[in-house]
Amino acid sequence: MQMTRTLFTALMMIVLLGSSPALAQVDEDQAGAWYMYFFNAGFEDSRWGLQGDLQHRNWDLGGDLEQLLLRGGLTFSPTSTNLLLTFGYANITSGHFGSSSSISSEDRVYQEALLPHTLGQRVYLRHRFRFEQRWVDGQDFRTRFRYALFVDVPLNRANLRQGAVYLSAYNEVFVNGQRAIGDKRRVETFDRNRLYAALGYSLSDSLRLQGGYMHQHSAAVSKGQIQLSLHQSF
Repeated sequence: MQMTRTLFTALMMIVLLGSSPALAQVDEDQAGAWYMYFFNAGFEDSRWGLQGDLQHRNWDLGGDLEQLLLRGGLTFSPTSTNLLLTFGYANITSGHFGSSSSISSEDRVYQEALLPHTLGQRVYLRHRFRFEQRWVDGQDFRTRFRYALFVDVPLNRANLRQGAVYLSAYNEVFVNGQRAIGDKRRVETFDRNRLYAALGYSLSDSLRLQGGYMHQHSAAVSKGQIQLSLHQSF
């Protein structure tokens, strides 16, 4: 009788855990969608400025929240260089895949260096180096290193000014600074990789629209994302 009760209890726990929305397995075959707005602004007659972005990320095309990311920073461009340095802060709210309404939050401070240059007359490159300090709910303090290479190639003209149709691509690698994250849990040194390709259009000299596809691979999930983004300079 005691063994029957034990087996029944174990079976019920398996059923309950298996049906829990918070533990639902991510559908890697279902495309997600990221809707994003990026801005940068320079102070008049100054080498200082601001930059930031707002991103609404979904596990599907809309409604199932993956992340809401708010990020902004103070920028500085050293004299006689085209290097752009940033010190900023981000707040991230993350949701679980499926019908669960459970969320978690993260506060993040970051330092960034952006180095643009051109290859020939039509290939615009940017190297971005970013170092993050992260405070994630339920985890120990963490850091992460990121490197991204961005490429923009105009198709119908030699620059990216108003009226330009262009191809855009990037690859970004994420590396964890610590593997232990608390409660005897560990993560891999490699965090994730993002590979992206898109078609863009310059609505004006300071406003661009891009639509594309990004594939993100991590130790936990490998999933495609449709991306729609607006990029504005002031």
